[in-house]
Amino acid sequence: MAKPHAAAVLEDRWTALKGAALTRRGYASQFVGYPGYGSTGHARILARVVLSRRSEARPAGPVVSSRALGGRRGWRAFFTTPAMNAPVTVRVGSRTVTARTDRTGILDVVVSDHGLPPGWHDVELESATGTRASVPICIVDPAVTFGVVSDIDDTIIKTMLPRPLIAAWNTFVRHQGARTAVPGMATLYRGLLAAHPGAPIVYVSTGAWNTVPTLLSFLADKGYPLGPLLMTDWGPTNTGWFRSGQDHKRACLHRLARELPDIQWVLVGDDGQHDPTIYGEFAEQRPEKVRAIAIRRLSATEQLLSHFTPLANDEFGPRRAQRAKVPVCRASDGYGLARLLQVALDGSPVPGDVVVEN
Repeated sequence: MAKPHAAAVLEDRWTALKGAALTRRGYASQFVGYPGYGSTGHARILARVVLSRRSEARPAGPVVSSRALGGRRGWRAFFTTPAMNAPVTVRVGSRTVTARTDRTGILDVVVSDHGLPPGWHDVELESATGTRASVPICIVDPAVTFGVVSDIDDTIIKTMLPRPLIAAWNTFVRHQGARTAVPGMATLYRGLLAAHPGAPIVYVSTGAWNTVPTLLSFLADKGYPLGPLLMTDWGPTNTGWFRSGQDHKRACLHRLARELPDIQWVLVGDDGQHDPTIYGEFAEQRPEKVRAIAIRRLSATEQLLSHFTPLANDEFGPRRAQRAKVPVCRASDGYGLARLLQVALDGSPVPGDVVVEN
C-alpha cells in the first residue's frame, strides 16, 4: 500500500487529538445511518460513526425521520468528529459480522449469505460503547432487470454547486427546506419505478457524506423515491488534498454493474459538468448495462453560474453513447425527460445514433 499523502496524515492526527479530548469529556459514538442496497446474495451496509455527547446518542431505532431533520441547517454536519477505525457489530438477517470504520468514520461493509428476501429491511448496528441503531437496506429481487442512477446537484436540486459562494451558502447557511427541486424530476422517478416494480434507484453524487441526512429530508419532502446515496468525502485523501469527483462516479457505476449484474440502468444527470461524458463513457464500455441516458439541459444562466460559460459540457459524451446504440434523451426538466424516455423505453424503434431532445 502506498504511503498516505501528508495532508491525510495531518488530518488523521488532528482527528485523533480531537477524538481523544472529546472521549475524556464523556462523548460517545453515535450512528448516522445511510440507506444501503444489495441482492439476495450480498448486502452493502453504509453508515457513519461520529462522536457526540452521551445525552445525544440515540438508542436502537430507525434512521432519524426526515421531519426531524428538516429544520436543521447543513453546517452542523461538517463540524462533527468522526470515530476513526471504530469497531462496529453489524447484524444482517442471519449474519452477524464485525467491521471497522475508515479514517473518516464511514462504515462501508459487504455481508454475504444474509438470507434476507427482496424488499426493504432494517440492519442493526452496535458500537463498542453500546450505542445501537438501525439502517434501511434495499434487497433487489433477482428477477429485476431495470434500475435508475441519478445525479443530485442540478439534476434533482437546483444548487449550481460549482460556484463556491452559492455552494457555501446552500450548505452552511440556507435552511434545508428552502432548496428548490427541479420541476418534474420526482414525478419522473416515481413513474419509472411504478412501471418497473421492485426496481432500485441509486443517487450518486460528488457531494459530501455529511450532507446525507439533509438530502434524505429533501428527498422525502419533495416526493422522491427512497434509495441509497453514494457520496464521497471532502478534504484530504490518501492520494492528495482532494479526491476526484469524476473518478468517484465512474467507480460507483462500475461497482453497481458488478454487484447487480442483471440490471440495465437509466442514467440521469445534467449537462452542467461531467455527467454526459461519464455516462457516455460507461455506455461505450458496457452498453449491455445501460438502457438509456437522460440529461437535464441547464439554461444559459444556470450554465454560466455552474462553470462560468453559457455552453454545455456535453460535446463528446452523447457521441460515445450513440456509438454504443444507447438512446440519449435531453430536456430542461423532468416532464420533458419523462415524455422522451417513454418513447425510448417502450420498445419503439428509437435508433441509438439519434439524440432525442425536447
